[in-house]
Amino acid sequence: MLLPAKAEVARQLGRYRAWERVMLASPSDRSVRATFEDSGYTLCVLMGKRCAREAAEAAERYLRSTVGAYLREQSERARSGGAARRGPPTAMRRTPAGRQSSSGAA
Repeated sequence: MLLPAKAEVARQLGRYRAWERVMLASPSDRSVRATFEDSGYTLCVLMGKRCAREAAEAAERYLRSTVGAYLREQSERARSGGAARRGPPTAMRRTPAGRQSSSGAA
């Protein structure tokens, strides 16, 4: 797995956090929101995450740890299913006909 340079991660995380503060101060400003979302997208690509919040958390973990420790943590998360599962719990899934499935099979 290739990892980005820590200096670049720190720079992008700082940019994301700065735009987050500006966006929270003026949420109706479309140009501020667009720049904030762009900084989140960049962080997502850099950290290999789908959500800007996950990417920011991953960047913070990466900056706090050594490269080896971060890689071990990532592989443990993948193995243990620590990554957030997308979609409703299996008990809440619906069948193709729109009925709720009680068996967990959809």
